[in-house]
Amino acid sequence: MSLLVHVWVWDDDGGRDVLDDPPGVSDLAGPERWRQEVWGAGSAFGARLLPRLDGNDLWVPPGEVDDLLAECALYRRNLRALAEFPDHADTIVTRLSNIEAAARRARDRHGGVVVW
Repeated sequence: MSLLVHVWVWDDDGGRDVLDDPPGVSDLAGPERWRQEVWGAGSAFGARLLPRLDGNDLWVPPGEVDDLLAECALYRRNLRALAEFPDHADTIVTRLSNIEAAARRARDRHGGVVVW
């Protein structure tokens, strides 16, 4: 299985409505094992959002979308900390780009991001 990233908005009843992705957009956020191996490893260099994927889905509220974008930049700066995965550096960067793209779409819609 793969982790996916999507945009969500509040619905009229206070619940979350996950939006369809625009055509041609990749929703991939990495293989399931990356919950621990990659995203969970970020706590070692100060990440606080993506490490929550270690054991849970990540629901980022609208007010924390900019924090998620900053955290993606933090992962980019710390790719060497993920040295256990040197063969996957390009894939990690691609999946970070997918998360960043979803975060920008969420910000435009005043919504949040889910990685699940």
